Amino acid sequence: MSEPSFKHLFSPLRVGPIQVPNRICETTNSIGASASGGFYDDRFIEHHVAKARGGTGWIGGETWLLNSPLAAGAKDEFYPGAAALRHALYQIPEFLASVARFCTAVHEANSVAVIQLTHLNHAMAASAVPVTDAYDYIPHELDERMIEHILNTYADAAQAAKSAGADGVEIHCAHETLPQTFLSPITNLRKDRWGGGPQERVRFVIEALERIRKRVGSSMAVGIRINGHESRYGGYDNMVAREMIYYIQETGLLDFLNIDVGHGSGVHAYVPPSYHQHAEFREVGKAARADIDERVAVLFSGRISDPVLAEELLAKGYCDLVGMTRAGIADPEFANKAREGRMIEIRRCIGCNRCIGEAVHSLVPDALRAPICSVNPVIGNELRWKRDFRPAARIKKVVVVGGGPAGLETARIAALRGHEVTLLEQTPKLGGQLRLAARAPGRDSFEDQIYFQENQLGRLGVRVRLETTANRDMIRSLSPDAVVIATGSTPRRPHDAANIELPHVIQGWDVLAGKVRPGRRVAVISQEDYFETPNIAEFICEFGSQVEIFHKSTQLGAAIDRYSIGTVLSRLESHDVRIHVNVRLTSVDAKGFELTSVFGGRRQRQTEFDSIVLVYGSVPNTSLHDLLKADACTEELYLIGSAWTPRRIAEATQHGADIGLLL
Repeated sequence: MSEPSFKHLFSPLRVGPIQVPNRICETTNSIGASASGGFYDDRFIEHHVAKARGGTGWIGGETWLLNSPLAAGAKDEFYPGAAALRHALYQIPEFLASVARFCTAVHEANSVAVIQLTHLNHAMAASAVPVTDAYDYIPHELDERMIEHILNTYADAAQAAKSAGADGVEIHCAHETLPQTFLSPITNLRKDRWGGGPQERVRFVIEALERIRKRVGSSMAVGIRINGHESRYGGYDNMVAREMIYYIQETGLLDFLNIDVGHGSGVHAYVPPSYHQHAEFREVGKAARADIDERVAVLFSGRISDPVLAEELLAKGYCDLVGMTRAGIADPEFANKAREGRMIEIRRCIGCNRCIGEAVHSLVPDALRAPICSVNPVIGNELRWKRDFRPAARIKKVVVVGGGPAGLETARIAALRGHEVTLLEQTPKLGGQLRLAARAPGRDSFEDQIYFQENQLGRLGVRVRLETTANRDMIRSLSPDAVVIATGSTPRRPHDAANIELPHVIQGWDVLAGKVRPGRRVAVISQEDYFETPNIAEFICEFGSQVEIFHKSTQLGAAIDRYSIGTVLSRLESHDVRIHVNVRLTSVDAKGFELTSVFGGRRQRQTEFDSIVLVYGSVPNTSLHDLLKADACTEELYLIGSAWTPRRIAEATQHGADIGLLL
């Protein structure tokens, strides 16, 4: 099979006064790479510039939140992924000095640096209605004085970006930003010159662009990021978006248009998870390309992680530039690998949304927060890996037991460092719980990480022994210097419910694995707040079963990121899944089961269900580790991943990688 050709993807493009070396873009994101309160410090630069060194031609970095005209005495306000600030970082000389370092590093890697300028808060908006369905904050309606202040901040910030060496700026006019509240009919209820139909609602954006142009002229590429379809009740559709885009570009103020689709909590979010097709709304890009002057470059993004797909979009005229942000998070080197014909070596984004979702809703304190990726343990730890990753001082025989995400990553890193690695896996295939999760509808992309690991282990000479149940004697026979136990976890069973050993009570994992098939009417009893419950419920629905979920918390999927939850719930709704919350299973019998309200204690009985499917999370499988520890068969014994404590893919991958560095 011949390698794919990338005639368009790696061709340069003129955008206003700048030459972009290729068509691959890191669109601006808010992954939180800075370790110093938003300054472009070493961690920030290493994270983003790694993509430039890896072949990405356009580096967007992270957005600049601009200064807001707060009322006298009002406090600055902070929200998930947003803030209303009286003073902005770009007004601090030391910040601009750090940006200059970043821009210099981007240029040294032969890429261009584009700065996004953003007003994103819930304190003020075009009208006093909620900015987004995700939150119920009511903003203050902007008056003329406040609008004047805000328009000038775009010009001030653009001038600051130019002084720091940036090649371009874009006004963020999409999603929950302040300009979006002017563009959208659901948030712009004004009767003055800033409100009205599509031609009037673009006035704010046009005036902001005019002020930027007066300040920087044609010395920088100037563009906007805009929503091609709100995907929100009462919002604008693509036809209205096209009309507004036409009015804006007709002014001649634009060099580029950055377009995507969706909003922060909709069925189609602007960070689409794996349930959505790749480049699902590509027609929005093509429409924009057809509507506007050919001198205005169109950048389209929306779950594009494959260079072959990116090439197709360019070749068929859907866009001129391709946003591939999450592809670059999963593998900063993916562009170089594609150009060099090393497609099989690309670590692909699996569309789990942990990266961007975590940045917005992280539970980690700000001082400890760092970027995260489920499949790439280096992300957020770039400086540490640059410092600590090196060939092993002494080559060891390493035995890894378990071929899930943690064990695979330990084996890969250990082999990269020169160790002799043997991996033992008791099933016929590698992947562990990752392979199990990939069986759920919309999660098949999870297998991409397994394929990557399989290829890597083969290239590195790791001896993989499948269908092998490890025991003490077998491990001893391999004479290891180090043993890593990555035996994962097993499904948790209720310890506080009676009579659950009945044959119609089954585990969700067994359903996914195909070991059992549930009946016609199925009760899913849920004790976890992430994707496992809805994924298993939807999997069961595809058998034609009627499913009802009985969940412990006040909301199903409370831990699911805001960019995925809308899609998850809509898919359950399409299968007519009924959801009951705030209940706990207390007993089962042949004819039904009993539930108790978690908070009120009220009891209820359910009958006429053919199967009861338990989704209770999992417990660590430590039996082999405990045996080896007691036996002291090796000086180095490690317990990792879910065998240590069940968490998520990223935690397992990072734990495995850390042990690979320690060996």
